[in-house]
Amino acid sequence: MILSLAACGDEQANGPSADKPSATTSVQPSGQDSLTIEVKASAQAPAKTWKLSCDPANGDHPKAQQACAALGKVKEPFKPVPPDQMCTKIYGGPEVATVKGTWQNERINTRFTRADGCELNRWSKVAPLFGDVPKVR
Repeated sequence: MILSLAACGDEQANGPSADKPSATTSVQPSGQDSLTIEVKASAQAPAKTWKLSCDPANGDHPKAQQACAALGKVKEPFKPVPPDQMCTKIYGGPEVATVKGTWQNERINTRFTRADGCELNRWSKVAPLFGDVPKVR
């Protein structure tokens, strides 16, 4: 059991390969980045939707500067958790978010949850992207 927990919660658990930059490498957003972020307090809750562009940060996102800064610090901010990744059963809450658009000349269409340790870690790395998550009513 201890060995299975050692690799949980971080997508970099196996370490970076020698031909890739380290996880501390800062990625600069391109001027053509354009994202639509949809955040829900739960899968059934109404969505709050924002537009975000970076470099310079703009759109109707309430935390555009922070969101762009967070995205710029993560090597692959939209990379999903690998299906074979071992994850803790830490539940972070019912919130869900989808992100669609273009980031660094790549088409983005991804979903974020807080369902387990891996997903919670992925969410936390770019948390400003989700603004103030709407409350369940």
